[in-house]
Amino acid sequence: MDPAPNLRVLSIATLFPDAARPNFGLFVERSLRALAAQSDVELSVVAPIGLPPWPLSLHPRYAALRHLPRRETWNGLSVHRPRFRLLPRIGTRLNPAAIARAVLPIARDLRPDIIDAQFFYPDGPAAMRVAKALGLPFSIKARGADIGHFGHDPASRPQLLEAARDAAGLLAVSEAMRRDMAAIGIDAAKIAVHYTGIDTDRFMPGPGDRAAARATLGIGDAPTILTVGALIPRKGQALVIEALAALPGVRYRLVGAGEEEGRYRALAQRLGVADRVHFEGPVAHTDLAAHYRAADVVVMPSESEGLANAWVEALACGTPIVISDAGGAAELVTSDAAGRIAARTPDAIAAAISAILAAPPLPSAVAASLAGRFNWDRNGRELAEHLRRCAVTTAGTGRISASSKAGERGEAPLSGVGKRPIADIFN
Repeated sequence: MDPAPNLRVLSIATLFPDAARPNFGLFVERSLRALAAQSDVELSVVAPIGLPPWPLSLHPRYAALRHLPRRETWNGLSVHRPRFRLLPRIGTRLNPAAIARAVLPIARDLRPDIIDAQFFYPDGPAAMRVAKALGLPFSIKARGADIGHFGHDPASRPQLLEAARDAAGLLAVSEAMRRDMAAIGIDAAKIAVHYTGIDTDRFMPGPGDRAAARATLGIGDAPTILTVGALIPRKGQALVIEALAALPGVRYRLVGAGEEEGRYRALAQRLGVADRVHFEGPVAHTDLAAHYRAADVVVMPSESEGLANAWVEALACGTPIVISDAGGAAELVTSDAAGRIAARTPDAIAAAISAILAAPPLPSAVAASLAGRFNWDRNGRELAEHLRRCAVTTAGTGRISASSKAGERGEAPLSGVGKRPIADIFN
């Protein structure tokens, strides 16, 4: 019997790093690198770039994106960056079709066996359109806000649910995410849990004690708490600033940037804690481990999450976490060594932090709470296995189905489209 052919995967990823946004979608990139490392996978990444019409495209937010290469090798991955028309604030419903129109010519040239969407919206409905145009199976992964927000927004919910219904398979970053998907009407039987990975050579308890890590960063020896993430309301940094009134002497460091920085600075000033609140700005992912190790507690009272990578990284570095009961929180905080799940109130957050500061766990015990569940090799193998299951195969041959083989001849089989004209798929 001939060996099974390599699985050709085209991944659509609107969350993916580029030269203008090197920290944007890092975990999507890392997961796809783990997928590409599998010996039986040929991966191409399509990271569409949304640009508004001129003159909005001249805005600093978009100006740098206009000059990104349309194709490049990014950390070993073959990445295409087609442009699509973006209508800020009002174009939510239109984005999937616009992305699909940009991706379809690339997909026709690459002739994949399966289309993979790395974010549920708009990637998922876009993947559905491309897959239907080419008669291919497709898969979608849910990560958090893509379900928590887009799964409830009337502008996106119908397309999201249609894509979930038609997908060959679905992934969720946590059991809690899987339940959230089922709650909005997605078939739970189609959903597999796919935990993130971490670089265990980088994110681990460091040599020496916490004081040594602080000395490296030059931040002194006062009790220190840390948040890593965008400065946006959903992440809850304002609650932590308010909690400082009940945490005398504790310093709060915020790693990240975002629209709320000015408001948070003003809040700290008004509450009289500005001298204990330190805005560190964006930090390269390669440098984050030192920040985790230097903190006594990582505090992230998010309103919603899937399973935040920062939670996992902090624990891997031996730092306990205080997080809200969001997403997969209970799948990580399984003991006092790992930290606490706290209500989203300043008093509850302060109490949880105080409890950890009063009896700090050993970093080795914190890291051990992850029980080896999060590594990139496993993540890549599981993703490859999932996509191969989703790919339609000819019984007994191990080869990709006739519909995909038609694609290899340059045809666009319509077995997944029925009688609908191709143009209708993109409307």
